[in-house]
Amino acid sequence: MRLTVGFLSAFLATQAVALDDPKVPLDDPLKSGMWSYHQINILGDPAKIRFDDRVVVKAPAVAEDSFNVPVLVDATALEDVTQMVFLVDYGPIPKILTYWPEQSEPKISFRFKIDQATPVRAAVQTSDGMWHVGSTVIDAAGGGCTAPAVAYAADDWEEHLGKVHGQVWPENGRLRMIVDHPMDTGLADGIPIFIIEDLTVSTPGAKSPLARLRLYEPVNEDPAFTLYFDKATLGTEISVTGRDNNGNEIDAIIRAAASQ
Repeated sequence: MRLTVGFLSAFLATQAVALDDPKVPLDDPLKSGMWSYHQINILGDPAKIRFDDRVVVKAPAVAEDSFNVPVLVDATALEDVTQMVFLVDYGPIPKILTYWPEQSEPKISFRFKIDQATPVRAAVQTSDGMWHVGSTVIDAAGGGCTAPAVAYAADDWEEHLGKVHGQVWPENGRLRMIVDHPMDTGLADGIPIFIIEDLTVSTPGAKSPLARLRLYEPVNEDPAFTLYFDKATLGTEISVTGRDNNGNEIDAIIRAAASQ
């Protein structure tokens, strides 16, 4: 499989050069066999992509749990960030999620499922249309994307579907939320894809969102996110809304601790 993937990537890159195509894939310092393919199909024009040390991707060098790999992405050194795309090179479903910071900082932590050792990328787009890419490599035994959700072992899992747990810390501009959901990839035998697709974070009653997320299959079961804000942005109550691909709605309020 890896030999086939590597051959395909090399072939695509060679054809681009042979045809004098201006969209020649950007060279990857990690020398991944899939980067030349993903950068064009997910990000677009390689002329607008650059590797940038200001995009910091922190993750364990080795995944202890292939179903729950933590990652922190920090692009606060960049200005005018419009969106952040997270992807894995060697995964059956390469895109993990897209984050629109809106009124939040361009910084987020979450967990995802990993299927094998792979580079993990954060592509951060600024208002000028440029993509700034940070990368790291995670070694893993794999299998996280092809196993059924643990939730199905409980008889009452449907009663908890879409419930949101979390807390707001207005004094330091941090929001933590966990949403109960199986997040099935559709790759396990006999189990169709079943994932949260969209989440929006906002101040109750406000017209403009604080942040938005688009999720894909590699996001872990019962997904957890930590979002970061300027201290003056968050109040003591935050609204979380969304829906999954079966039309189930998510609608909850997250509050600061009473002592705050």
